[in-house]
Amino acid sequence: MEHFGILSIIPPVLTIVLAIVTKDVIVSLFLGILSGTLIVAGGNPFTAMLMLSDKIADTLADGWSIRIVLFTILLGMMVGLLSKTGSAYALGDWASKRIKTKTGALLFTWFFGILIFFDDYFNSLTIGTCMRPLCDAKKISRAKLAYILDSTAAPVCILAPLSTWVVYVMGQFSGPEFESLGVSPMSLFLRSLPFNLYAIFAVLMVMFITLTHKDFGPMARSEARAEKGLGLYDEKKYGMIVSQVESNANAAGKAKAFDFAIPILAFIVIALTFFPLQFWMSQVGTGEGQVATLGAAMAATGFGEAFNNCDSSKALMYASIFSLAFAYVYYLIRGLIKMTTGGEALLDGFKAMTPAVTILTLAWGIGSIIKSSPADGGVGMAKFVSDFVVNGNFSLMLIPIIVFIISCFISFASGTSWGTMGIMVPITLPVMITLARTANMDPTAVLNATALAIGAVLGGSVFGDHCSPISDTTILSSTGAASPHLEHVATQLPYAVFVAFCAGIGTIAASLIGFNVFVGLIVTGGLFVAGIYLLPLWFGAKKYDLEK
Repeated sequence: MEHFGILSIIPPVLTIVLAIVTKDVIVSLFLGILSGTLIVAGGNPFTAMLMLSDKIADTLADGWSIRIVLFTILLGMMVGLLSKTGSAYALGDWASKRIKTKTGALLFTWFFGILIFFDDYFNSLTIGTCMRPLCDAKKISRAKLAYILDSTAAPVCILAPLSTWVVYVMGQFSGPEFESLGVSPMSLFLRSLPFNLYAIFAVLMVMFITLTHKDFGPMARSEARAEKGLGLYDEKKYGMIVSQVESNANAAGKAKAFDFAIPILAFIVIALTFFPLQFWMSQVGTGEGQVATLGAAMAATGFGEAFNNCDSSKALMYASIFSLAFAYVYYLIRGLIKMTTGGEALLDGFKAMTPAVTILTLAWGIGSIIKSSPADGGVGMAKFVSDFVVNGNFSLMLIPIIVFIISCFISFASGTSWGTMGIMVPITLPVMITLARTANMDPTAVLNATALAIGAVLGGSVFGDHCSPISDTTILSSTGAASPHLEHVATQLPYAVFVAFCAGIGTIAASLIGFNVFVGLIVTGGLFVAGIYLLPLWFGAKKYDLEK
């Protein structure tokens, strides 16, 4: 048995419904995992609780997961130092005197997010830490900041040829059907980029909303509340914030803006150094295929290849350790902390990350339940959904939109884009190539059809990573912005669904007219622009009573 049929969708659906109703993400995730283990255990509550405990423990036993947890905690400690020294307050004061408008602050945050293209976790936490003081000063809601962080995390990473994401995607391009295309994995990925309509327009939407100020839905309410001084976030309506380390305004008299910038820039430089360095170090040893020295490893593998093939969880953890040590020594030299107060700042940062780490751990736990087969202690939801596509006998023209919708559903329900891509790309690739060849299409048309289907899968996979309440990137964006997690989810979801709708129609149009990328972009763009102007008229801030 590979899945539990319709029962396999209960854990993610229950989690999302409970999170919305109770506004308690942690309890909702716990009950979602429990529902999955109850299904696997045949309804036996004792066995289900044992399985739940083992599932969470196994999640943290994974090396990649525990390194991401450590990276999150260490970066929280960095935030504690930035706040305790008054550096964050000083940067906000400096930026508010130079960036005069709300639009300028939003655009700068968006552009900063595009520059940090190589990893989504690094993006969400680092930029949130940097830009929160400025956005607060300009009365920008925490929900809007979290939205910008999230929209320049996964959507940007999947579009950047040198990101850690691309290496993972290209690793899914294999098998005889792929080899028959006669192109390299990178060539197929680059050809699929303009077909990744969701990611492209998710990034563009931030710019359009910023320039036009045409917010709609819950985001319009959050922005109007912030603008009117009613609060940068609504804890009463959406529950507690994921993390918050208060800026020390009293220490800001001695701190300068560069005291914030120098540790962050050092963090970026150290991280960029460790990405290729981690791969080179992994090649040094006495085993088969390894080399004797680091210099030999660097000579054998170029910077770009080493960057793309590194273990990003190790690189980020190493970078966070070295960066935290640098920041601590730097602030001691500057006289902004003492040996007696530095530990207090680190502890404050550690405490602030506790809710985020708890949610991350539970989110990974439910993701494991959803993705795993019954033999591995899961409900097999992803396999259940993908089987629907394979066994549906659908027309070639419908495959791209079907895999887009299914990828959206799996990624939203499981909160993982990589897991969705790992399931859907190996299924979609041979199916699309085989159907295209059966239709007697020429080689170029086969390649275009395949690129469209792959772009649809990647876009749908990013959709869930971008907006699912149990996505790790969504959680970390809430953390970086210090926003109530459910407020971030509620305000961002209408924007993400709108972009997904436009991308879906664009995908259908491209499929019907010769798998043409220009048709897809034009149709998506037309719907997108129309929606940007019409939706605020129907669902703007005037629809809400801001006092409630």
